[in-house]
Amino acid sequence: MGIEVLRNYIGGQWVASATDTYLEVRNPALDAVIARVPLSTVEEVNRAVAAAREAFESWRRLPIPVRARYLLRLRDQVERRFEDLARAIVQEHGKTLEEARGEMQRTLENIEAAAGMFTALMGYHTPQVADGIDEECILEPVGVFCCIAPFNFPAMIPSWFFPYALVAGNTYIVKPSEICPITQTRLFELIHEVGFPPGVINMVHGGKEVVDALLTHPDVAGVSFVGSTPVAKYVYATAAAHGKRAQCHGGAKNALVVMPDADLERTVPAILSSAFGSAGQRCLAGSLVMAVGEIHEPLRRALVEGASRIRVGYGLDEGVQMGPVVSRKALERIHRYIELGLREEAELILDGRGIRVPGYPNGYFIGPTIFDGVQPKMTIACEEIFGPVLGVIPVRDLEEALEIINGLPYGNAASLFTRDGRAAREFRLRVRAGNVGINIGVAAPIAPYPFAGQKQSFFGDLHGQGMDTLYFFTDRKVVITRWF
Repeated sequence: MGIEVLRNYIGGQWVASATDTYLEVRNPALDAVIARVPLSTVEEVNRAVAAAREAFESWRRLPIPVRARYLLRLRDQVERRFEDLARAIVQEHGKTLEEARGEMQRTLENIEAAAGMFTALMGYHTPQVADGIDEECILEPVGVFCCIAPFNFPAMIPSWFFPYALVAGNTYIVKPSEICPITQTRLFELIHEVGFPPGVINMVHGGKEVVDALLTHPDVAGVSFVGSTPVAKYVYATAAAHGKRAQCHGGAKNALVVMPDADLERTVPAILSSAFGSAGQRCLAGSLVMAVGEIHEPLRRALVEGASRIRVGYGLDEGVQMGPVVSRKALERIHRYIELGLREEAELILDGRGIRVPGYPNGYFIGPTIFDGVQPKMTIACEEIFGPVLGVIPVRDLEEALEIINGLPYGNAASLFTRDGRAAREFRLRVRAGNVGINIGVAAPIAPYPFAGQKQSFFGDLHGQGMDTLYFFTDRKVVITRWF
């Protein structure tokens, strides 16, 4: 069986790219090439935008229930191909099959939530605001939008955006990650089967040239982005400079605070899942544990003991709990951070380097890694590693923990483990993070809620998912009426 050459989807048709430049897509457990993805041309971006622009007027005039039914048919197709899509995620990304199924479930939830937005799109109306005068607010679609997607959730993250854009009456272009483009291609095969009108939703593969073409195109109204903070800043600034809306989710350094009264039997599994789930490659991963007072020593022992039992391997194999990281480049970056932590004199209490997975000698594997005695100013405490590396910071009390968290440049998520309601209330009130967990390791909002983020974890005003995204994709038009 030959290696698949991925194509773009423009104007309702599969189109081979005219580029001469392709990247290899590798299975990270096997280090084997499984596809080739084109770095598409600016002309192909222009064609996709033109197709979306042409489809906009007719799509926006379709009744909202008709637009929603297209999404419901897509939901049905995704359910039918659920396992195939989950396996595609494992093969190109490396996460376990269970984790991939969780991602697909969140994808379905977003499609369903968007399809149910009829009430939210109703706007509002006030009769008789003055003698004989009525006033109403109408939510109207804006035009062509696009998504620049990351590698770590190749199915779920585009679903934070495009279903909401479509139900609101906009048209759309998805630019998948060039590292993990296969899953989105499979989803577009289902989009094609559903039969969306040509141009309503398009896909263009590519790298920075494609991104810049979308950010500067005069007919693109706005962009949604998820990725690292430096790139989020670049996307936000470029989009704003060209008069576009932008919602740009950046990096994270999420802290998990463990109070002395925490139930360790339940807390430790939650921390391990947060830190090492998806091999730490998610923006809600817990990467710092702040052990308050006397809990430090028993927590340290329990974390090492639990993490040592995590089975690392190929995500399609039975019983595997953590897969490889996504690429050799990612593996080398994580190794550099571990060496840096040692140079900074943090104590390496569990070293995941050098792990061997029988049957997979070439995979990009690293085991769970834990540093203790981490200081707040250390590089490994401040920078996003995006891998299975956890740092433990001993702190005196909740006040010190909050001071450290609020001093970090990121503000994506933070969690507190305690049985004390007063401490929990103080934490949720004062912590500067957009997604807050109380006795929750991964504070991941469900589809109707925004994926919040603060400080350098988010650039923009309206976040992904839920009503935030719906307002991002609409203009408010106020109509004031008097009849004589």
